[in-house]
Amino acid sequence: MIAAGGWYATHRPAPEGEGGGKPSEARRGGPGGRGDRPIPVTLETIATRDVRVVVPALGSVVPRNQVVVRARVDGPLLAVKFTEGQPVKAGEVLALIDPEPFKAALEQARGTLARDAALLKNAKIDLERYRGLLAQDSIAKQQVDTQEALVRQYQGTVQADEAAVKSAELQLSYTTIKAPIAGRAGLRTVDPGNMVKASDTNGLVTIAQVSPITAVFAVPEDRLPAIMARVRSGAGLGVEAWDRDMKQRLAEGKLLAVDSLIDTTTGTVKLKAEFANKDGSLFPNQFVNVRLLLDTLSGVVAVPTAALQQGAKGRFVYRLGEGGKVAAVPVKLGATDGGVAVVEDGLAAGDKVVVDGLDKLKDGAMVEAIDPKVVDAPGREKKRGAGGGRPGH
Repeated sequence: MIAAGGWYATHRPAPEGEGGGKPSEARRGGPGGRGDRPIPVTLETIATRDVRVVVPALGSVVPRNQVVVRARVDGPLLAVKFTEGQPVKAGEVLALIDPEPFKAALEQARGTLARDAALLKNAKIDLERYRGLLAQDSIAKQQVDTQEALVRQYQGTVQADEAAVKSAELQLSYTTIKAPIAGRAGLRTVDPGNMVKASDTNGLVTIAQVSPITAVFAVPEDRLPAIMARVRSGAGLGVEAWDRDMKQRLAEGKLLAVDSLIDTTTGTVKLKAEFANKDGSLFPNQFVNVRLLLDTLSGVVAVPTAALQQGAKGRFVYRLGEGGKVAAVPVKLGATDGGVAVVEDGLAAGDKVVVDGLDKLKDGAMVEAIDPKVVDAPGREKKRGAGGGRPGH
């Protein structure tokens, strides 16, 4: 025991700040801080590829057309013919209002028309007879003039009666409420048996056209010249709609219109895109992340965004160098899309950069390339920890 204690006293490592001197780079593993053990990282080789120039924006889904269906005449609601939340066709019967009062009004208008039409016919017969008598110089011309005025009066009355009949027919037709557009019916606001009026503000139901459907979004005004240049050239601009978390692409469409004014309070301009939405993945008033596809850059050097780091002097990456060491390399970036960014300066095709294991890296650190699929394999962590150190020790 005494011999062992003496050996430990002479061979134990000196604490920091004592006679052993300052912490050695070899003992702390140099810049990596892991002793002489390389830091396991995942590398990816830089390559040239096609990268899309994308303008990201926030938007909301808006129905292509939306109509609040209201009663156009007053009366008790007899029946509702549509199913809430289901598609309806243009012209489809949605509801029925009691038609009996309007049928009676129509019959009354038709009766008045028939009476006045008979009076007009009789006045015309008298007028022809008076003209014959005038030709024989049997009556005064004033009597003929009076009869002509009476005929014109009855003609006006008949025209008014005909208009009254058409109005009554129109009012009767309004008792059958039809869908003005095709779309999805919302929830009804009135149940059968209730009185409905043309002045009701809520209406009976709202129909929204959801196929096709549109999305409205705003982009910064400095992006407008490039967008308008593509629009004026006749090239259609593609648009993608993504979910709130940017994990699922909901729909693909095209740019439909650009607003005529820039919002001076936000410095943005509104754009509208159209989507076929045949699968119903977009819903009115839904929040979406919009990606406007402005252009495609062909054969450019691109780096995974997972490799990018932010430093005091800007963006940089850890590039693998000689001897398995990494160096912090500043990069100048361009367009970003789909998890990659265009590198305008700093990297070349064939360079290898670190994309995973960045949290413990420093400039000049020794690294060991690993396969993330092998590390994540079942039982891999258990096997790595069973030996109590590096393999072979």
